[in-house]
Amino acid sequence: MPLTLAELGVPTSKTIDDLMAYGGFPEPFLLQSETETRRWSRDYRTRVIMGDLADLENVQDVGIIERMVLRLPALVGSPLSLNALREDLQVAHQSVSRWISMLENLYMVFRLYPFGAPHIRAVKKEAKHYHLDWCVVEEPGPRFENLTACHLLKWCFFLQDVQARDVELRYFRDVDRREVDFVVTDNGRPTLFVECKQSEKSVSGALRYMKVRFPEASAVQVYRGDGQDRIDRDGIRICPAHRFFAELA
Repeated sequence: MPLTLAELGVPTSKTIDDLMAYGGFPEPFLLQSETETRRWSRDYRTRVIMGDLADLENVQDVGIIERMVLRLPALVGSPLSLNALREDLQVAHQSVSRWISMLENLYMVFRLYPFGAPHIRAVKKEAKHYHLDWCVVEEPGPRFENLTACHLLKWCFFLQDVQARDVELRYFRDVDRREVDFVVTDNGRPTLFVECKQSEKSVSGALRYMKVRFPEASAVQVYRGDGQDRIDRDGIRICPAHRFFAELA
């Protein structure tokens, strides 16, 4: 797992900018070079696909899998359509599904599944995916969402391992296309909703929608920058990322 802001112990917006630019793995983060970060990401991809994957799995289509891995970063933040990938790569749906599972087993990517309850008409099957090396994601908005996903996932693992809690990281999307980036559940009940923004903006309508339906759960809109950490009239926290991430320890 990549390093988190809490582990680095420097809870500032500059640390968020550094994590965004250089990733959370120690070697590229400590070198503080965008060129070396790109080189590390490329070597990491090669090691996983040409080394680990070829050694652990009976894979004969390594070149096609690499094409898929290069395509995946542009799809971060949206529901992952295996059928669309199948059409792009001209392979069977079963092959794409198996390859994604292999990459998950090697901790190159992870998938989040939708949170649903009967009265919110949520989608039930569409997973989203994220990368442990979020620097492969080019656009800053999806990259920041990916960074947030890694922080929350590692925090959930901590709660599972240390406190033996049945927590999961999910996301929310309904048939009316309302979406909240992340939902943390405990024993199936939502305890935290998190929405990511690049800057301090008005609160997401979907976040307000979920806060009304689950008032006992915390709701946070996280943004990059050094603005205020405040609670609005509906009990939703609008919080700079470095303050929120520092609490995930």
